Amino acid sequence: MSFPHLEFGSPWVLALLLLLPAWWAWRRRRRPPAIVFSRVGVLANGPRAGRAIARALVVARNLVLVGLIIALARPRSAGRAEQSTTEGINIIIAFDISSSMLAEDFQPQNRLEVARDKVKQFIAMRNSDRIGVVAFSGEALTQVPLTTDYPVVMAAVDNLQPGQLEDGTAIGTAIATAANRLRDAPGNSRVVVLLTDGVNNRGSIDPRTAAQAAAAFGVKIYTIGVGTEGMAPVPVGRGVFGLRYENRPVEIDDALLTDVAKRTGGRYFRARDAAALQRITEEIDRLERTPVRTRVYTRYSELYRWPLGIALLALALELSLAAWRGPLP
Repeated sequence: MSFPHLEFGSPWVLALLLLLPAWWAWRRRRRPPAIVFSRVGVLANGPRAGRAIARALVVARNLVLVGLIIALARPRSAGRAEQSTTEGINIIIAFDISSSMLAEDFQPQNRLEVARDKVKQFIAMRNSDRIGVVAFSGEALTQVPLTTDYPVVMAAVDNLQPGQLEDGTAIGTAIATAANRLRDAPGNSRVVVLLTDGVNNRGSIDPRTAAQAAAAFGVKIYTIGVGTEGMAPVPVGRGVFGLRYENRPVEIDDALLTDVAKRTGGRYFRARDAAALQRITEEIDRLERTPVRTRVYTRYSELYRWPLGIALLALALELSLAAWRGPLP
């Protein structure tokens, strides 16, 4: 049983209210005793005063009974709050920060800037997933462990720069580091999004072996090759006016990245320009969506104190009047 903004924890107790009219009708049919006043002073005030006190006693006792019954029914106000949750996906973004990521084949930006922007857009598309960041070049290092603090993740991606780690491309080490972060993550969905523009040339861990181990932990790897076809201006050193560039062949090990993804149930994508990288991150977002489950939580404020307080006040009034008049028939 419920009313607007009001519910009863034990609504069946309210059925006792239906018995009150029958009880009072039965009492009215009883013949009252000859003398119902315990003090002569009450009679001295006249019959009207006596009848008024008698009515007050009846009202007080009704209030006592009604208040107690309502209090026992546990009235409470319901404040309903809805909270939407998902299972939550655990995602590690493995980001290549080797010097070749400064190649300027994604004009007007270089590979690093474009990849950074698209990864941030991918992060912004998540809502309840845990995300971490692993940076790698010749070695790999966790920049942010799994978290739902997206501003922290965004700031870490913004700060990724070549030169922070030993140069090179250690894809196997990056996969092993990311998988190690995911192996004990809660939930069933564990994903690595690995962006690189090169060929595995550093590290002691074979990428295929690392992918096989990641698959054993239930980790799915999406690999993204970042770079155009043919030749691209690649930094080869520093000069008086900054970095010196030379046109060099774009070397991305498509076969390796495809094999790594397939071994874990993921996919390989080739991003030849900024628009392609945008489409790839959106595709991964669609592939790794989970249905939203809505849980409804209801918070109650117990209101039994109010009818109980009225019942106690009415009882005190009845006792006071009964002491003056005598017992109610």
